Amino acid sequence: MAIARPGKIVCVGRNYREHAVELGNVVPQEPLLFLKPSTAVIGDGDTIVLPPESARVEHEAEIAVVIGKRIRRVPEAQALAALAGITCLNDVTARDLQRREEQWTRAKGFDTFCPLGPRVVPLEQVRLAELEVRCRVNGIERQRGHAHDMVFGLAALVAFASQAMTLEPGDVIATGTPGGVGPLTAGDVVEVEIPGVGVLRNPVAAESRKA
Repeated sequence: MAIARPGKIVCVGRNYREHAVELGNVVPQEPLLFLKPSTAVIGDGDTIVLPPESARVEHEAEIAVVIGKRIRRVPEAQALAALAGITCLNDVTARDLQRREEQWTRAKGFDTFCPLGPRVVPLEQVRLAELEVRCRVNGIERQRGHAHDMVFGLAALVAFASQAMTLEPGDVIATGTPGGVGPLTAGDVVEVEIPGVGVLRNPVAAESRKA
């Protein structure tokens, strides 16, 4: 299934303990939600552009779920039935901006900061308990995490998000990143892979200055 630009991207912070620890953060008592703008979305093969406002941009490989039907306040037991499927997402982050600003919107929201794809795989074609996400930069693995290591599982995240906002078909929930996040520099190629789902591959370039 091809991916259309989502209406909203709901992200979950600190959903893997080792990632919370590596950034010096505590694990939240309930899912920590934030949004990325749809204008940040790019597809497989598109270029991640490093903005001049940040001196440290990092990759965050994530398992993403795509909403298949409109839901509001869905119970956890019914949450997975609302999903269209699974895809790969890179929650690209200007880490220096995130550290110094109370809100994460700018750090997470630059154009090209949400690579998504390359396809959506229906739930019945994947084994949710065995879902794994990996990140490679220039062919070298930096991240590897499993869905069973999440603080809050897929169904819990969908149900929790739906208590706050209506989720509509095509919306995306990014479920958090495992430990191992690191910097991206111009000339890199970053890959996010979910075995059985696909590989999301994006080159990295510095933003060109207009004369």
